[in-house]
Amino acid sequence: MRGAIRKAGRLLFALIVIALFAPYIVPPFLDRIYYRGPVSDHFDGERFFNPDGTAGHQAVGRNMRGPLMFRFLTGGDKQPWPESVPVRPTRPPARVAGQGMRVTWIGHATVLVQTQGLNILTDPVWSERASPVSFAGPKRVREPGVRLEDLPKIDLILLSHNHYDHFDLPTIERLWARDRPRIVTSLGNDTILAGRGVPATARDWGGRVPIRPGIEVIVDRVHHWGSRFGKDRNRALWSGFTVTLPGGNLFFAGDTGPGDMTWPAEAASHGSVRMALIPVGAFRPRQLMSGNHIGPQEAVAVFRRIAPAHALGIHWGTFQLTTEKIDEPRTYLAAALAQAGIAPGRFRTMEAGVWWDVPAMAAAQPANSRAASSSDSAMPNRSASAAR
Repeated sequence: MRGAIRKAGRLLFALIVIALFAPYIVPPFLDRIYYRGPVSDHFDGERFFNPDGTAGHQAVGRNMRGPLMFRFLTGGDKQPWPESVPVRPTRPPARVAGQGMRVTWIGHATVLVQTQGLNILTDPVWSERASPVSFAGPKRVREPGVRLEDLPKIDLILLSHNHYDHFDLPTIERLWARDRPRIVTSLGNDTILAGRGVPATARDWGGRVPIRPGIEVIVDRVHHWGSRFGKDRNRALWSGFTVTLPGGNLFFAGDTGPGDMTWPAEAASHGSVRMALIPVGAFRPRQLMSGNHIGPQEAVAVFRRIAPAHALGIHWGTFQLTTEKIDEPRTYLAAALAQAGIAPGRFRTMEAGVWWDVPAMAAAQPANSRAASSSDSAMPNRSASAAR
């Protein structure tokens, strides 16, 4: 009986993947026009593209042939994940004043950053599934580390792109109704939100959005793609973000493949980075994912190019999107940091609901420093000092 259920689940997973990655069989009425504007080095007048090489969905299309494609579509290579991972949700403070900075991993690419009296939330997803439907698709294994009702008032939301594991309309609608936050995203994604009555500010790569004196959001180039229905692929732009802050910037990479690896330098050019949120998961099999997602080794390369004081590994262990084991990103990241000679306390992974009180930046610190940073000092309660 269990085997039959597993086979049925694999078939359902295959149908969902086909719907997402075979846009030519999707009915034309599922196409959308999210943005109209002048042609640029990454917009051909109809769709966006990566100026540094092949888009992620095209790389998948080339490689999803024969046995590899069959195993991926049917889940044959997927490592078993637990049904759920125990999570003890936390309740963040209402605000963190001045140059204090508290970073709480809520799950996947959702992170709460509290500093300068601002509550910043990245790619908020509280839904049970990362899917266009509520009854199928990747299901949450780690519950959110903060219950939505325990979330403090959100001032700023950063939305990197329109894939369902990053762009969760039910969550965004609830946050908008409750808090009226400023929402910053990249071109075209504001159109999707406007259709649900949620206003957002959209900018092209390099665009800037003032938040308050001395603090602005810069929309940064990364290497990815976007789609909600398959046929609308790359109608909206994908991005990372830099939030300029007194005492050192916040960088959020969103979701990205390596591309030609020139984009991290662009983020670093905005000034010293105190905290970088860098994806480390959903990276296997590399034949399919290399155009879409960086893995732990590439995340370390990104870390070295941006040279932040500290970094948090995100985009892992929440939704089973690809074939690796649930803790493989964390394990491989630790090995890659050791190989690069980077103190593990500077680039961490944490359990959902664990916070990290990030120390103020000291003098410029090289990315390959072995010296233990002050972030490794003891911290109370469920802080990152308890993270594995």
